[in-house]
Amino acid sequence: MRKLLLATVVALFGAAALAPHAARAVNPDEVLADPGLESRAREISAGLRCVVCRGENIDESNAGIARDLRLLVRERVLEGDSNDEVLDFVVERYGEYVLMKPTTGGANLLLWGAGPVLFLLAAGGAALYLRRRAAAPEPAVALSDEEKTRLDELMRG
Repeated sequence: MRKLLLATVVALFGAAALAPHAARAVNPDEVLADPGLESRAREISAGLRCVVCRGENIDESNAGIARDLRLLVRERVLEGDSNDEVLDFVVERYGEYVLMKPTTGGANLLLWGAGPVLFLLAAGGAALYLRRRAAAPEPAVALSDEEKTRLDELMRG
């Protein structure tokens, strides 16, 4: 049993240690010959989300659409587009959802501002509740002497 537990722990830690290196899904046939252009393509790809995997950028994803996006990025880089032009092209084609960091303008401004506004509203509501609770008068009905004696008996057991 101890050997099985030890093997499981070693396998888990070994997989965790290799994870950063195994995360790249870029195939050798996708890599550009020019290291400078490849570096630009990787930089652009790091900012593009896989539409299937959602939490991964396109360089980390093995999904078919991620491969298509990697090839598209490299194609646009080879055609001489700037990084911004490539991003604009991809966003125009697939929507802003493909950006790992969405823009802060337009309709997204509402989404960016909703969190802080809701937090301030909740904090204000909590402060108002606590203030009213502290200012609330004591209950008007007090215990009679007989009730106090009975409560003391119950509390003692």
